[in-house]
Amino acid sequence: MASPNQGAKPDLGIAVAKKLAKRAVDRNQLKRMIRELVRSAQATNLNSDVVVKLKKPIGRETRGRLRVKEKEGLRAQIAGLI
Repeated sequence: MASPNQGAKPDLGIAVAKKLAKRAVDRNQLKRMIRELVRSAQATNLNSDVVVKLKKPIGRETRGRLRVKEKEGLRAQIAGLI
């Protein structure tokens, strides 16, 4: 049985709710970071559809701002999943 996405580029879905990342700047930065990580993983070995959904709030310790420490933690978690 052929896959429904055969011959086409894999789809990527990203969901970052306003409740979990208050600032639009941080939500957009997260989405860019996720896209970059998934594309690099797909270039090497992953060729399937991917959906990424943020489940826990970020930036609570830093008054709602996404700092380098949080970015690196999220980057490591996402890279571990891919």
